[in-house]
Amino acid sequence: MNIMYTSTRDASVKVTASQAILKGLSADGGLFVPEQVPVLDVSLKELSAMTYQETAYAVMKLFLTDFTEQELKDCISAAYDSKFDTAQIAPLVSADGAYYLELFHGATIAFKDMALSILPHLLTASAKKNHVDNEIVILTATSGDTGKAALAGFADVAGTKILVFYPKNGVSPIQEKQMVTQKGANTCVVGIHGNFDEAQTGVKQMFADQTLEQELAEHGYQFSSANSINIGRLVPQIVYYVYAYAGLLEKKEIQDGESINVVVPTGNFGNILAAYYAKLMGLPIAKLICASNENKVLYDFFETGRYDKNRAFQLTSSPSMDILISSNLERLIYRLAGNDAQKNAAFMKSLTETGVYEITDAMREGLQDFYGNYASEEETAQVIKELYEKTGYVLDTHTAVASGVYKKYKEQTADTAKTVIVSTASPFKFTRSVMTAIDPSYDAKGDFELVDELSRIANRKIPQAIEQIRTAEVLHHTECDAPQMPEVVKRFLNV
Repeated sequence: MNIMYTSTRDASVKVTASQAILKGLSADGGLFVPEQVPVLDVSLKELSAMTYQETAYAVMKLFLTDFTEQELKDCISAAYDSKFDTAQIAPLVSADGAYYLELFHGATIAFKDMALSILPHLLTASAKKNHVDNEIVILTATSGDTGKAALAGFADVAGTKILVFYPKNGVSPIQEKQMVTQKGANTCVVGIHGNFDEAQTGVKQMFADQTLEQELAEHGYQFSSANSINIGRLVPQIVYYVYAYAGLLEKKEIQDGESINVVVPTGNFGNILAAYYAKLMGLPIAKLICASNENKVLYDFFETGRYDKNRAFQLTSSPSMDILISSNLERLIYRLAGNDAQKNAAFMKSLTETGVYEITDAMREGLQDFYGNYASEEETAQVIKELYEKTGYVLDTHTAVASGVYKKYKEQTADTAKTVIVSTASPFKFTRSVMTAIDPSYDAKGDFELVDELSRIANRKIPQAIEQIRTAEVLHHTECDAPQMPEVVKRFLNV
């Protein structure tokens, strides 16, 4: 079956997978979605015998139908190689009655590596396939992890340049150090004076700016995105849910066809949307548990059907989830609206103009697969401390939010289904928050002293990504206000 992609805001748009990957965002501001979600064409038993790379091909070939088998397999083998520090790529660890899916074994120790290791290869293959001569300029807003993973993926990739915008005071010290020390002649990192939502809105506005698009085209450039709004990010994320289920089956932790729950710490809604797509493909997922931090806009949405971003923005110890505009939710809203682009566009117009939209009761019926809750800062720290003291296993702050929400879900529902909690980052990325949760006296130590202490108490080797930045030189010093973002882009490109 040949899968075409349409825009969530304009039903007349029809593009191939490679064209959707190249564009990143539709010209009307909508997100690309497959016209239909394909169904898995191999059995769960067959999947349980596959490597991560083989699973990736089995899933991605169904979505990226204009790629040849060789093109797709080349992209997969280039992405999922020795840059991951475990042969399994995404191991499952059992702790205190749940299975933690560790997605932080890539080059930048966060789950974004899972998709951003392959996106540059998908993008350059898409450019060749569509005879694109322009240089691709990747524009990315980050709440901490996407930025470094995108930089690592695209650094010195021929035919590309990458600009990453992050909130200057809204990421952890380790996250910032990872980004501002990034090498590569084609890289640019910019701290904006504002929050992630302002960075994300600025990037979306540049995509929609036709004058800027024309100006860049005259100089041989075109924009694309490495954010999870790009379908080339979302499709690879579906893979690890299929792999996790197959892994439980292979270990005989579940029966063939047995339903599991999935808990996802959620900010921009891309990671949990990938789990939803996996369910639509036929993976036996019962409940999709959406875990928020104190920026609980998604929890409130699941409770009321009303999305309202008009609230105070909270800076928390889980900064990658400090988001009030969850861009990927639009793909779910479009589906709940019966794939009606006009209806969805009206909701998004309301969000832009008033900061609010409210879905209908009929649409809310479609949210039965989801459960939303949140964990406070205090609860998050408590989860880290308790799990460490009970098992010796150390969670990062984002995974702790998910673990805390899962605890609330079990208390409310008494559901005993086997559950996978998505572990989105290494605890080494958020050492101060993690260590002071375990013992407040650690706060007196320096950032890298805490790294060494975490390694000792958790009996874990310090990741290469952390060792590299201990003495790395800061190479990026640019800062700007959100309205100045287009000027920074033009200056970097000499336009």
